[in-house]
Amino acid sequence: MEKEKLEKWRKLEEEARRIREENADWKFIEEQPPRVRAALKFYVKTGDIRLACKIAGLEIAVFRELLRKASIPVVV
Repeated sequence: MEKEKLEKWRKLEEEARRIREENADWKFIEEQPPRVRAALKFYVKTGDIRLACKIAGLEIAVFRELLRKASIPVVV
């Protein structure tokens, strides 16, 4: 039963990552300063907004605005 739950979560995380990757405006992301670019790529891959904010050195509200500009959906 526990293994089934873990597999379900893994599949959900994989689907969320795919959605973020497909919708992201990669041209916009590549034009950002190195720390912000790295944080956006990290977020696309992991969905961890708190750590991505730390990487970018930005507050969550500012980072969420960048996510909107980069067309990266917040998938929960």
